[in-house]
Amino acid sequence: MTNDSALFRSAVECEAAGGLLNGNVYRSTDGRVWLPLYEAKMVHHFTHRWGNDTVRPLGLGAQLPETGTEQLGNPHHLVQPRYWVAEANVQQRLRGWDRSWVLGIRAICRSTDERSVIVAVLPRAAVGNSLPLLLPARAHQRAALLAASLDSFALDYCARFKIGGANLNFFIAEQFPVLPPETYDKPAPWQPNVSLAEWLAPRILELVYTAWDLEGFAADLSYLGPPFRWDDHRRTLLRAELDACFFHLYGIERGEVDYIMETFPIVRRHDETACGEYRTKRLILERFDAMAKASSSGEPYRTVLVPPPADPSVAHSSQS
Repeated sequence: MTNDSALFRSAVECEAAGGLLNGNVYRSTDGRVWLPLYEAKMVHHFTHRWGNDTVRPLGLGAQLPETGTEQLGNPHHLVQPRYWVAEANVQQRLRGWDRSWVLGIRAICRSTDERSVIVAVLPRAAVGNSLPLLLPARAHQRAALLAASLDSFALDYCARFKIGGANLNFFIAEQFPVLPPETYDKPAPWQPNVSLAEWLAPRILELVYTAWDLEGFAADLSYLGPPFRWDDHRRTLLRAELDACFFHLYGIERGEVDYIMETFPIVRRHDETACGEYRTKRLILERFDAMAKASSSGEPYRTVLVPPPADPSVAHSSQS
């Protein structure tokens, strides 16, 4: 954000150069394109539309206004950045990575934050130094599984023993106990007729793919339908299933899950304020128990989720 600031263009500069805003990308009639510059505060777990820089608060490092549920429910709504970068510069930096999306990890992890490790899938774009990229060398389909594992409470708990300050540097991330990719080729213990990858993928896809600008990510997971409707309640249940799954994959016992969830006091405080209980912990333990019962009894795990309802408002082609 300092050494490369000469590459940054404001909205006024893009428009003066003939750019017209399409979503959050500027395009000119002569073929020039300026891509949005994502900063860490614009993304969060399973969403690239967290903070909107259209109205920037006062103060260096101040938190951006969160995107409202109504806006998140619109698959065409995209957050606006502070700066844009010419597409040619982005392509030069991303040479060798041929996907239309990237995986970003927030490098800021203050002790006052709910969580320490925050990873998000975002469209192929520019990123600031507060949002370094993880570009998996193996099959890109595994990137979704990597993102979900890094966003789990199980991984976050381990990460907190390694993070000593407010910055999550790469040498710290390289110490994370990440499950090897071949783990996901094994059958899901609670539903042995499918692999873990097959069980996890549709849940991750629904959480991530809520806007048209990640259509390429969905296609890489063999999904060609419209974005999924943003539903806060359903998303809470999906995340509880994912967290319970990763607790099992890490071999963590129920009593340990109970203890680990108590080490996230800010999550608990927010839950108790909003729900009157530590809902996140309760839902994860309920799913953990259901998976354990299915694994031991041989009966298939029964998800609390029903197929997502069709949304006629998104059943049409994406933006150009």
